[in-house]
Order: sequence, then structure tokens, then C-alpha cells
Amino acid sequence: MNLLCRNIPFFVLFLVALGTSAFAQPKQKAPGSYAKVNGLELYYETHGKGRPLVLLHGGLGSTSMFGDNLKALAKHYKVIAVDLQGHGRTADIDRPLSVELMADDVAALIQHLKLGKADVFGYSLGGGVALLVGIRHPELVNKLVIVSTVFRRDAFYPEILAQQGQVNEGAVEMMKQTPMYQGYAAVAPRPQDFPRLLKKIGEAMKQDFDFSKQIASLQAPTLVMAADADLFPASHAVEFFGLLGGGKRDGGWDGSGRPKSRLAILPGLTHYNIFADPLMVTVALPFLQEGT
Repeated sequence: MNLLCRNIPFFVLFLVALGTSAFAQPKQKAPGSYAKVNGLELYYETHGKGRPLVLLHGGLGSTSMFGDNLKALAKHYKVIAVDLQGHGRTADIDRPLSVELMADDVAALIQHLKLGKADVFGYSLGGGVALLVGIRHPELVNKLVIVSTVFRRDAFYPEILAQQGQVNEGAVEMMKQTPMYQGYAAVAPRPQDFPRLLKKIGEAMKQDFDFSKQIASLQAPTLVMAADADLFPASHAVEFFGLLGGGKRDGGWDGSGRPKSRLAILPGLTHYNIFADPLMVTVALPFLQEGT
């Protein structure tokens, strides 16, 4: 398997890890709604009641990828699960895929729905979008949960960067045999846009980024979460936590020295299963509910 992995883009390995259930679904009427924001028809679903929590999926995924974890969150929150630009039921438009622009879309949705402040919970690409919502629109964010997300590009393992370089429209024929493509084709407004999505994702992955300086001024309490066998070393998550003020001193016998943000490294998980594992929600809920 290790030899094979060297020649297969990471998103295909992602499919193998998931199996078919997270993506391949029969054609059905959309259970959610659309909001006109920033030139997009942005698709979202609302589940549960209570304090609003915006849930953001990973690259080439959609709201459905969270499965039972979405249901678990909806027992405690009004979950607004969003399909980001070009993903799921949200059609692409003529602009690049960038976390900055998608963060502005999420902010516009929060305003459109008159949510006031919301918790924002994102995985992978969605974690980057969540981070940028917190940076660019602090007045709209209560707390952040950022799962399996790097804050600078060079934190990825070298082999992951190499695999990301293989993502382009040339992979379409191979992808047509996968549950990821089948799930996309089942719900996308324009299934013929899949090559365009692969091209844009590939282009986005090649862009350098480093949000270190912006993180240092982040206002929202933030839970940084990663798998202990993620796409990047656990030390990067620790560094992320440090930029948020964590790991600077003893928390004290009564906890009074703890920072407002939190760090969690989940054991026995990888980038390819952390979002579907119930431990993700089990760890996130105490942080989200603290002080409420």
C-alpha cells in the first residue's frame, strides 16, 4: 500500500478510506435551501435547534460527508451545513477557489440568515475557510473549531505536496469510477463542471499561504483539532495552538491559567476518517458548550 500511495493523488486515497457511503447517493430532491450571496447560489441545510453552528466540509466533499456527526451536532445546535463554491449543490462561478472568497461567502450567509454571531466548525478546506471567517469577519464569530487544517502550506508532508500537484482536470476519467464523482454527479447542478472543479482545486493547492500573523490577532476562542496521523505533523497543530496563546504557562491547579483556546490531537485517526469519527464531536462539544 505504501508503494502504491506514492503514485496516487491523496484525494483518491481519501475515497478508499471512506468507501462509498459518504459520497455515492441516489438522486434526490435537495433538502436544503439556496442563498444568493456574492454572485453564488450558495446551498445550505439547517438541522436542529438552538445556537447557530456553521459546518463546513472538506475539499471535493459536501455537507453529506459528516454523516452521523452532523446529526450528533444537531442534537445540541442549529447546524447550518454549507456546500462551498463549486462543491455539492452549489454551482461554480467565474472566480478562483480561495479560502478568502469562500470565507466571505460564509460571512454573507450568516448575515443573510440573520444569525448574529455563530460558531463555525470546519474540516480540512472547510477548516481553512472557518479560520478566514474568524480573521476577516470577527464580528460574526463566536467560537471556531478547526479540524485537520494547516495554517501555512509548507506544513504538509513533502509527499502530500507532491500528491497535491497531481490534482488537475486530467484526472477526470480516473475519478469517474469513484464514489466521490458519483456523489458529485448525483447532486451537482452542473455535473459537467467536475473537470473545472478539479482544475481549480489543483490550482488552489499550488498557491503558497501563511496565516501566522493573522492568527496571532484572532479574537474567537478556537479549538485546534488534528489526527495523530494527519497530513502534517502533530507539532504543527501545537504551533497553531501556540499562536493562539496556548502552551505558554502552567494552567494552574484551578485551571485559571488556561488559554481561551484549546488543542486536541485525536489518537488512532487520520485525515481521511477524522471527520466521520464520533470522537471529533465528543471532543468538540465541551469546548463549544463551555461558558454558554
